[in-house]
Amino acid sequence: MNDTQSGAGTLPRSRKKTIVILACVVIGGIAIARHFRSADHDTAGHHGAAHPLAPVAMATAKKENFPVWLTGLGTVTPVYTVTIKSRVDGELVKVYFKEGDRVHRGDPLVDIDPRPYEVQRDQALGQLTHDQALLDNARIDLQRYQTLVKTGAIPEQQLVTQQALVTQYEGTVLTDKSQVDNAKLQLIYSHITAPVDGRLGIRMVDQGNMILAAASLGLVVLTQLSPITVIFPLPQDYLPQIQQAMKGPEPLRVEAWDRTNQFRLATGVLQTLDNQVDTTTGMVKLRAQFDNKQDELFPNLFVNARLRVTTLPDATVIPVAGVQQGNQGPFVFIVDDKMRISLRKIKPGPTEGDQIAIVEGLAPGERVVTDGVDNLREGMTVTLASKAH
Repeated sequence: MNDTQSGAGTLPRSRKKTIVILACVVIGGIAIARHFRSADHDTAGHHGAAHPLAPVAMATAKKENFPVWLTGLGTVTPVYTVTIKSRVDGELVKVYFKEGDRVHRGDPLVDIDPRPYEVQRDQALGQLTHDQALLDNARIDLQRYQTLVKTGAIPEQQLVTQQALVTQYEGTVLTDKSQVDNAKLQLIYSHITAPVDGRLGIRMVDQGNMILAAASLGLVVLTQLSPITVIFPLPQDYLPQIQQAMKGPEPLRVEAWDRTNQFRLATGVLQTLDNQVDTTTGMVKLRAQFDNKQDELFPNLFVNARLRVTTLPDATVIPVAGVQQGNQGPFVFIVDDKMRISLRKIKPGPTEGDQIAIVEGLAPGERVVTDGVDNLREGMTVTLASKAH
């Protein structure tokens, strides 16, 4: 009876052991959970107490005179490009130039065989001499007939006939003189000279060839290099601004840069603009002239032509990188004396290289963020980023 009661009132030893183990596991799990919760809390508290400062690059707005340039892709165009051709037929007997030579107006270039034209000249002179003698004799007879008709020695009809003969010979002599002048002109044409100053290109016909005046192929191309011009288009929207600037006392400055915009090739002045806008492109052409003393510009070369139309006095200027674009339009991040960020809307003006003029919203001396703008917010505190070495 006692053994039965004892067995009923107590648990088996193995079951007690299992309960103890489970209790230990639960208690240990609770302790571990509390430990990690405490660690997470401490870590969160640590980060919340000290946010890292955003590193940025800054620039100070400056006040300066800011030039306004307009840029268009232009083509170097000579003032004169002449294809030298012969006006007479004949053999090319003399070439005075070498390819690439610089020549001046009036310098000899080539000679066409002049002998046929010398013969024509001599023939014309001979005929002129013959007909001039007939005219002189007819005039002498006319004077005698005028005297004889007064005395009645000859009929008046004979006098009238002699007057008509004198007029006929005068016409013949005039024709002969034109033939002489034409022969002399052919001789002049057989000696070809440079019509303008310039540089000769590659010779297209060699000495000894027969030249035909009607041939389409020329002898050589002569191009004027100094001065030289650049023709470039600009949008029609700038036309009022350009016209207003052209009314100033000084000619507008134009710069020619290479196609990569890395090197300035030459500086000149605006000469004129076209008299109409191209309806297919909405562009108007302008022509600028350059001295080109050192052959900086070469005919048909593509260049970036930059026209200076005006200068903004005392403009507020910052780097282009400082201007940001948002849903509300362009703005900048202002950095105050305590390195806090504030957002401010601006009205940007023209750009020049990596600089931009600010028309409204910014004053000289204020600092703007130019790099590190990602994730910047109003009121944040920033630090100056260290320069990379």
